[in-house]
Amino acid sequence: MLWVTGLLRVGLALPGSILERFVCAARLSEDCRDEPDLRASYGAELAAAVRAHAPALLYEEGMTALPVDYRRCRADGCAAGRPDGAVVRSDSGERIVAFTHVIDCRSEGAAASRKRGADCSGERAGNLYLQYWFYYPGSATAEGSTPLKGVIRKASAELGHPTHHRDDWESYQVRIAPGGSFARASSHHRYSYESEGAGPIPGHRVVRRADGTLALKRVREVVNGWGPERDTLYISGGSHAGNARTGRIVTRTTKDGRLVLIPLSRVALGEAPSFAITPPWRKRVFFDPEYTGTD
Repeated sequence: MLWVTGLLRVGLALPGSILERFVCAARLSEDCRDEPDLRASYGAELAAAVRAHAPALLYEEGMTALPVDYRRCRADGCAAGRPDGAVVRSDSGERIVAFTHVIDCRSEGAAASRKRGADCSGERAGNLYLQYWFYYPGSATAEGSTPLKGVIRKASAELGHPTHHRDDWESYQVRIAPGGSFARASSHHRYSYESEGAGPIPGHRVVRRADGTLALKRVREVVNGWGPERDTLYISGGSHAGNARTGRIVTRTTKDGRLVLIPLSRVALGEAPSFAITPPWRKRVFFDPEYTGTD
């Protein structure tokens, strides 16, 4: 990632097709035929940045759900994949997808971004924002990846507070600023960097030591969920809530280069199907990249 980022900063005079080959080779992209869509949507420089900053997906132990293309799969069954190891497709053959969106608030791109409705005022000025949107056919908050999820779903429905709903959109966002690169992820109506867990003291979380005893660990202080970019997205089972940084050891992953990237600008949003929750292009953060909510 570091040498590719350096290339983006100092070698942008390279022809788009050559720059694209560098990034595809470095990331071992599963489907480089998708990269021309990135270039057609964003131009060579931004397309290379979108690919270079795509995160590796780290899944919570026990979960089988994968983010897919909603135009092809809208059922939990076709979005389920192997529970461990390196995962590149669902069991039914669906590719693992991130829909992308760019807000360029740098001097050379701000005018065009504003024309598309983006807010580049104040602290946003001079920054480049990359958004990665993940679609899951369903969300099961509080069910996690435990064997009890069936019992929890049934009981919650009977109580009138169902844990499951159709459709789920989650996001991972990168802010590239003059002072460095930062990331955050959507997590239960807000944005998160590193999970705070259930610690009794604000700014701390409970961890288990090697000897089995519990201890408090201080969590890095972040603003609006932003923290130093680590090129990873940790995904919780059930809710699919994310964290841009985690210390957890995972056995199920999707490498960043195996993630298929689809520009939302290339998708016919006006003809998109209805969703049980608000899709990305109707969320405030789609236009205001510093917005702190997920509505």
